[in-house]
Amino acid sequence: MDTYDYIIIGAGSAGCVLARRLSDNPGHKVLLLEAGPPADTFWVHTPAGMAKMFFHEQFNWNYHTEPMPRLRQRRMYWPRGRGLGGSSAINGLVYIRGHRNDFDHWAHLGNPGWSYEDVLPYFKKMEHNERGGDSYRGENGPLWISDPVVRHPSSYDFIESAAQLGIPRTDDLNGALHDGVGFMQHNIRKGRRHSAYMAYVEPVRHRRNLSVRTGCQVQRILFENQQAQGVEVIEGGQRRVVKAAREVILSAGALNSPQLLMLSGIGPAAHLRQHGIPLVLDAPGVGQNLQDHFYLHCSYRCTPGSSYNREISGMRKYWQGLRYLVTRGGYLALGSSQVAAFVKSRPEEAYADLQISFRPMTFTYHPNGVIAVDPVPSMAASVYRLRPKGSGSITLRSADPMQAPVFTPNFLSDPEDIHAMIQGIRRIREIMSTGPVAARVIGEHLPGPGVQTDEQMLDFMEKHGNSAFHPAGTCKMGRDPMAVVDERLRVRGVERLRVVDASIMPMVTSGNTNAPTMMIGEKGADLIAQDAIAL
Repeated sequence: MDTYDYIIIGAGSAGCVLARRLSDNPGHKVLLLEAGPPADTFWVHTPAGMAKMFFHEQFNWNYHTEPMPRLRQRRMYWPRGRGLGGSSAINGLVYIRGHRNDFDHWAHLGNPGWSYEDVLPYFKKMEHNERGGDSYRGENGPLWISDPVVRHPSSYDFIESAAQLGIPRTDDLNGALHDGVGFMQHNIRKGRRHSAYMAYVEPVRHRRNLSVRTGCQVQRILFENQQAQGVEVIEGGQRRVVKAAREVILSAGALNSPQLLMLSGIGPAAHLRQHGIPLVLDAPGVGQNLQDHFYLHCSYRCTPGSSYNREISGMRKYWQGLRYLVTRGGYLALGSSQVAAFVKSRPEEAYADLQISFRPMTFTYHPNGVIAVDPVPSMAASVYRLRPKGSGSITLRSADPMQAPVFTPNFLSDPEDIHAMIQGIRRIREIMSTGPVAARVIGEHLPGPGVQTDEQMLDFMEKHGNSAFHPAGTCKMGRDPMAVVDERLRVRGVERLRVVDASIMPMVTSGNTNAPTMMIGEKGADLIAQDAIAL
């Protein structure tokens, strides 16, 4: 029977960080388990390949929510990374930490050690920012953070129009001023995606004390006397047990970590009895507090030079492909969006509660799974509520680990979220009708000029709103009865088991969630090292 000091379940954004940091100590024998395959293909490495990954059968779990009454009974598609790097291998590569108040709020909720001043050193530790280091940025870490290789003129005009409306310019959305408008940075290194795996694990894959296994579907965590002892996995069609001498660390993500806890007997007692799962610990918060950013897409037809749609479609796309192969530059080396504006939906908000993202191109998801660049020159702006009031849940569909859980996000279930999103649409329209970007606009395509009243906007949201794919909070950190882990990320009520991923966020961060998830991995590794069990 295999035995390791630490077993990490999930080679995603947090799990890869943990594998690197825990194996830095040559005395630790570390096992990293991943259900998916290796992710070493051209389209994984190419930033624009995110479109190819969106419905990928190998590298994506391809989840769907339950039908949502508030959204016309739609089942929403919910992609999640499956393979080395997890969602960092298929996402839009945007690097946003969140607002400093997010982390101060976590600390205020009873989680000492998680304030902004506490977590800033971990952000800096993981970063190699191509601009160099300063009091906010890191420069010697494994993860490469870069500026867009192409800054389109339309993006500059969007920033200028937002500034004309009083939105402050900021040169660094992860620096001193978060609430403002400016170019985003991305986890791209020399034109290639720099996933958590590529940044943290691939350079040290040769270590003798680090084992990485793909194609390993963990069935459950094994317990004895309320202590995690190891895991049961299916590998190569065979069921086997792997033992942990020190700890089992669950880093399967906000959708899969609560599922695995419940399959292992940790969760709401009545729900586990319903599925015939022996109870290890009655933990009512497991799978609750599901938060995500509800997303709305707006698009504008524009003058030909205002969009690069034509440059990456038709015959021109082959030229761009050749350009990328030769130079690692051009439009294929860009992340999903160029510019972000963090704004308030109403003056009384303490800090920005809306993120507006701009890109000088548009695309359409077709029912057959094809993602195609739109044929006419167009620009896009999207908006989502950063700190939603509504929350949902994850529950088991069955006791079969191979069946996807039941996802119920409850989007638009709170009136404040609806009001904020309506204000977000109005804010986008305000920016797009202000010079200089207004001179590039020919007409609004979505929602369209016929959508004006609050009722019409709500109707549009119900029909077309989507997820920004930032699930969090389902194994939240805290001290209240619904908290699943403590401030050291230990699962309350059992020993030698932690959760280290986005599921521990008490409140989802104000922005894209990949960067804070990797920070959680960095801090989690430190906590584990400090708490190391003496054998």
